[in-house]
Amino acid sequence: MERLKEEKAAAIYEIGVVVPKRIDEQIGEGYGYDCVEFLVNEFRKVGFIVDTVTGLHDQFLKLAAPVEILGKAAVELQLKKRTQIGVDLQFEWDESEAFTRQADGSLFSWCERFRCYNHMIYGIVNKSESTIILKSNCRDVRWEPAEPLVWKLEKEAIIKEVYPIHDEIKRKQLLKRWALNWRDFTNQPIDEIYDYYGAKIATYFAFLGMYTKWLCFPAAFGLLLQLVDFGSSQLFVLPFFFICIVSWAVFFFQFWKRKNSTLLARWQVCYSVGAESAYKYMDTEWSSFHSSVESIKKLGADHSKQKEKFQREEWFGRMMRFRNDAFIILSIICLQLPFELAYAHLYESIGSDLLKFGLTAVYLFAIQYFTQIGGKVSVKLIKDEKNENSEYRANSLVYKVFGLYFMQSYIGILYHAILHRNLMTLRQVIIQRLIISEVLENLIENSLPYIKYSYRKYRAVRNKKKREKWLAGRKPYFNSRVEKEYFKPKYSASIGKELEDGLFDEFLELALQFGMIMMFACAFPPAFAFAAVNNLTEIRADALKILGMYRRPVPRVAATIGAWLNIFQFLIVVSICTNCVLLVCLYDREGNWNISPGLAAILIMEHVLLLIKFGFSRIVPEEPDWVKANRMKNATQAQNMCSKQLLRNISGGRGMLVPGTQKDD
Repeated sequence: MERLKEEKAAAIYEIGVVVPKRIDEQIGEGYGYDCVEFLVNEFRKVGFIVDTVTGLHDQFLKLAAPVEILGKAAVELQLKKRTQIGVDLQFEWDESEAFTRQADGSLFSWCERFRCYNHMIYGIVNKSESTIILKSNCRDVRWEPAEPLVWKLEKEAIIKEVYPIHDEIKRKQLLKRWALNWRDFTNQPIDEIYDYYGAKIATYFAFLGMYTKWLCFPAAFGLLLQLVDFGSSQLFVLPFFFICIVSWAVFFFQFWKRKNSTLLARWQVCYSVGAESAYKYMDTEWSSFHSSVESIKKLGADHSKQKEKFQREEWFGRMMRFRNDAFIILSIICLQLPFELAYAHLYESIGSDLLKFGLTAVYLFAIQYFTQIGGKVSVKLIKDEKNENSEYRANSLVYKVFGLYFMQSYIGILYHAILHRNLMTLRQVIIQRLIISEVLENLIENSLPYIKYSYRKYRAVRNKKKREKWLAGRKPYFNSRVEKEYFKPKYSASIGKELEDGLFDEFLELALQFGMIMMFACAFPPAFAFAAVNNLTEIRADALKILGMYRRPVPRVAATIGAWLNIFQFLIVVSICTNCVLLVCLYDREGNWNISPGLAAILIMEHVLLLIKFGFSRIVPEEPDWVKANRMKNATQAQNMCSKQLLRNISGGRGMLVPGTQKDD
């Protein structure tokens, strides 16, 4: 008993399981086992350390696992880990010293531990040949042979949820060193974030910090243009400003790729920045993987028929993706474009600035509803696509939904810029959009989780009072943090919750901001300063939100920003075109579109900027030389070791088969 208490005190609980509270008068007597007690015993047989906590009207099982148990699960999962020589090999517990450890000294990362937890939790099956009867509050559950226990109890709504829970010690350390540390500005403990949340979330905050730091240059340049009157030289200063901005954006993303590859090397993540599938196979759905293996085996039996089948499936998947993309594009053109143009026309015809501000606020609220519909349609469409894994499906969803947001965010502004050629109105629209959208987004994303949490807590307390009248004169309270975390909302996306986590909304906000300040840089240069100030607060606000307002997110294996990198680079190309149009409006003050020296200069500058965009991308390599050198060194060492071992095996085997060397019996 004392040993059990010591283990519970030292254990770090990382998984919570929600089950109904036991009601003694409803259990009854007879044949069978109490469901929750039986589940706890099965968890302990697997090797879990289980702590039971009683809540208001639910019971919570907190699970922890010693490293030996996690190692056993990793062996069963055939988990691959980085070794001391830099090669990823299948994990073996007896050879655990050969594998590298995390920055905090632990053997497994959070993503690896979560996979092991899932394997152990859902790997409990009925190994007997008879059915086991489980009782839960006047209900009998038949656990059939070879049936997973947790899956069965979830199907019967006895297990309400299995979710990761916060490690309070590490969470409070991150709160102090990260979320509440405003003195460091863009500096963040990225390695600690990776240890606690995994590569995906750590990569987002690394990108946000680097993006905010790099914004200092265009912010200072933009403020200089706003505060200093260059007179007649203004027509030459603005093109020079935009050339610098495009060069800045190109170099930023090239250096981000270098930093990303550096982070992956430091985190011992095997992923090439330019590759799409090297690391994502860790997240491949095993059902589709095994089906592919079976198809490959059958390919040898009937090569011609299987080849035709593969080709049909390949082109069918491509046609489905093309159909879905075409459907989204036509929907935007036929349904959303008239709505956007109507808003732009109304904005131009209204004389009062207050009414314009109100119209913009109503418009931004309205497009949220349209986007929700578009997102749901996109989710249904991509289910018909043949994607390799959840990351590919998520990227497909990102492209489709961003297409909706792109039209919503910029078509009205482009209407002012191109058709009306009213730069003053354009600047007012940009200022209002930046202020309203940023304030609205921050208000929603920071208040909505707290509102959801408060509402769920209120319902739990109210239901408790209704069930037990003796609490009428006593205020119920939560006696455990695991119950508080259960009432917190999940860190999920507002669109496509089954495919993307909450980082979808974070990256979407950054992409829309980047598009706004880049596409209309010549119309309102100080927008970069506003974006820099907003992102400084965004770093700490997002950190506080993910640490205090949401549950601990489920780790994801993706280690780059994925489809968002292509979207950012697409916005650079679009910004070259839009700003060249704005500069034409500045030069052509009479509104004539005749080819003039000024217009010709702008067209030449557009081609030069496109050359800069695609030329500078080749100047800065995507991966530092030291990362390449380490990878080549590790690969060479592994090849030499494998070659020597193979030669020893071959020579030893041949020696046994040389004629005359075997003795007669």
